[in-house]
Amino acid sequence: MAETRASAQRPLSPHLSIYKPMLTMMMSIVHRITGAGLYFGTLLVAWWLIAAASSPNAYAGIGSFMSSFLGRLILLGYTWALVHHMLGGIRHLIWDTGRGFGPHEREWLAAANLIGSIGLTLVIWVVGYLYMGGPH
Repeated sequence: MAETRASAQRPLSPHLSIYKPMLTMMMSIVHRITGAGLYFGTLLVAWWLIAAASSPNAYAGIGSFMSSFLGRLILLGYTWALVHHMLGGIRHLIWDTGRGFGPHEREWLAAANLIGSIGLTLVIWVVGYLYMGGPH
């Protein structure tokens, strides 16, 4: 039989609790969360399309839900997740070209992703409200 030895004392693999939180790390985590959130938001879009194809009553039902405070809050979150995930994808596309890996560039791209997603979401909603004639 082969002899077994006690395992050598080795350091454990690093984990989130080891690293100091950085903006790029948080944006990576939020990018994954928004990807999962887009899955559920797309189910709402599918519900809306099915209701539109089904009957006027079904369409009015989802319309009343989406025009409620909770529905608009969900739509706002879905819009932000969509824009944030898109900008995160552009950031990763920049990295795929081999650019943007310097410490200041990484932080700038992460901050631009966050600020840009909030700003674009607000622009989309303001333009949407102006186009629709204001809140109903």
